[in-house]
Formats: sequence, structure tokens, C-alpha cells
Amino acid sequence: MCWSETADLVAGAGITAVGVASVTLAARRPRDLPLAALPLLLGIHQIIEAAVWHHDGGTGPATVAWAVIALPLLPLWVPAAVLCSAPPSARRRLLVPLAAGIATAATLACVLATRTVTAEIRGHTVGYSLGLPQAQLIIVGYLLATIGSLLLSGDRGLVLFGVLVAVGAAVTVVLWRQEYISTWCAFAAVCSVVLLLWVSRRRPGPDTSQGEVR
Repeated sequence: MCWSETADLVAGAGITAVGVASVTLAARRPRDLPLAALPLLLGIHQIIEAAVWHHDGGTGPATVAWAVIALPLLPLWVPAAVLCSAPPSARRRLLVPLAAGIATAATLACVLATRTVTAEIRGHTVGYSLGLPQAQLIIVGYLLATIGSLLLSGDRGLVLFGVLVAVGAAVTVVLWRQEYISTWCAFAAVCSVVLLLWVSRRRPGPDTSQGEVR
């Protein structure tokens, strides 16, 4: 949650619990499992950042684990998960954010493999430094993959989640420009509890082949 080790740990534990409940509910619709697991992933992500706080930042395993989830994993996971749960009518347009996610994730994975990511405690926030090449282009691809896939899903619940995450992106870049990645991930983790409601409202069934209205 940024503000402190304790805040990250408490928030992470709570969001992880939501994720477990979400995955349990999604068992009746296997195609929804990747999206339902997102709060679980983001909750664990916050717990990892608590470990970053505990070690006063630096370049240790917790910092690397945090960066792996935040950078290459999420821009690939989110559009792929949205595509899995989407009705056939939405799948073609979702290939665009998926392609952006694949390209962005591949680029970020290469950067992480060749450069050292460093975390720095800055008051009540954590800043991560990696020295991204073509940072603006990577950010555009990241936003298209994550927010874009949610907004293009055609599902009211996912669009709401996308709007919340987009607002969070705008707010955090204005208030914490240097610590943008950390604060936005924390905001997205909190917003991901919306997915529990989304999963609970999904009708049981093997797939979404009929493109039901939600």
C-alpha cells in the first residue's frame, strides 16, 4: 500500500484473502480463473513489497520479485486473462492489447535480465529504478495492454475495473511521479476487489460462447 511495511503487509493479506475467495467462486467457470486470480497475484505483490520495506529497499530478491510481477508479468497476464473470459464478439478486438502486452512484457523481461532494478525508500513511498530505454513507448504499450484490455472487454464489471485503474494511474502520476509504479500497483491491488463482485455475478457455465449480456 506504499505508506509503510505494515500497511503493505495488512493490505496484501486482505487482498490475498479476496483473491482466494474470488478463485473459489470462479471454479464454476474455468475461463474466468485467470482474471479471478488477479487479486491473489496483486495481494502477494503487496506482501512482497512489505519485504522490500523490511530490507530498506536495495537490489535484493524481494525487489527483483516485485519488479518481475509489476513489469513483465502484469502486462501479459491482464490482456490474456481478459481474452480468456471474453465472449466471441469481443475476442478479435482484444488481440490488439494482447499483442501490446506480449511486446511490452518481452521488452521488460529483457531489460530485467540485463539491468539491475533498485528500490529506494522515499518517505512513505518506494521508488524503483531500472533505467528503461524508450520509457514512454513502453508505458504506452503497458497501459494499452492492461487498461485497454479491460475497457475493450465489453463487460460492465471489467470496464468499471478498467476505469478505476485508469483514474488511479492519472492520480498517482500527478501525486507521486517518481514513485508512480509502486503507488499505481498499490491502487490497482485495492481496486481489484471489484473482481470478487464480478466473479460472484457470473452465471455458472462451461464457457461464454453465447456471448451473454452482463
